[in-house]
Amino acid sequence: MAQISLLDGGMGQELVARSGDAPSPLWATRVMLDHPGLVRAIHDDYFAAGATIATTNTYAIHHDRLLRFGLDDQFTALHMAALEAAKAARATHGSGRIAGSIGPLVATYRDDVVLPVDEAAPKVAEVAQLLAPHVDFILLETLSTVAQAEGALKGAVQAGLPVWLSVSVHDRQGHLLRSGEPLEDLRRLVETYQPAAVLANCSVPEAMGDALAVLGSFGKPFGAYANGFTHISDGFLADAPTVAELTHRHDLTPEKYADSAMGWVAQGATIVGGCCDVGPAHIAELARQLKAAGHGIA
Repeated sequence: MAQISLLDGGMGQELVARSGDAPSPLWATRVMLDHPGLVRAIHDDYFAAGATIATTNTYAIHHDRLLRFGLDDQFTALHMAALEAAKAARATHGSGRIAGSIGPLVATYRDDVVLPVDEAAPKVAEVAQLLAPHVDFILLETLSTVAQAEGALKGAVQAGLPVWLSVSVHDRQGHLLRSGEPLEDLRRLVETYQPAAVLANCSVPEAMGDALAVLGSFGKPFGAYANGFTHISDGFLADAPTVAELTHRHDLTPEKYADSAMGWVAQGATIVGGCCDVGPAHIAELARQLKAAGHGIA
């Protein structure tokens, strides 16, 4: 039986649901200003569910996002608020690791606004170096093109911490990035930048098996954490979208999600968890199934 790293689930959707606020283009970032303590409560719930990793609520804290709303002066303060929430939850729980999340620059899922590698790298490096003293590793999330992945890796490795690379794949052809590029094209980046793990995230669970068949051949620990959306709509690919543009599945029960994730473990994945619309109940059921199958959770 394997030792499994159990990531937490989605943060943004939980924040929208619990805050009662209408989603905004700033998504989960605004909530930290309007509802202090809510991020900490969600981290607490994921640890209680069995997760061993808290992913910081820093995914979308980029200058390009904040400038649109006159909040760029809060860049460092927002990062610190997110970090303190994760650290406090871990301290109360008594164990666990903290993943410093860095999402895509400019926009998520889009391949038409990707910055050149040498322009993206210093922007990512700034965030990675801000996170580094407070986290166990950097988690690059939801990267959708090869160039986007390279810019993120080139910047993140400068912080001197292990880096986990996670990419978003096509919902119907999991061996492709959302850009349509083959996952196989990431092999060069893995060899060059030596991330500590490679993952797929924020795609439907049904796409992950094909993604892992490729990622598992890169010679690194690998895994997946899927979302609970039916698909990524055209509306969400517009400028400054909100999560109201996304359609939520009603069939993805905790049991069904955990069944999918156990299939990834059967493929050799040693890192599993959840992304958007996958909540504490899903993680709790996944932890239950892992233990029932004899796996360790670390």
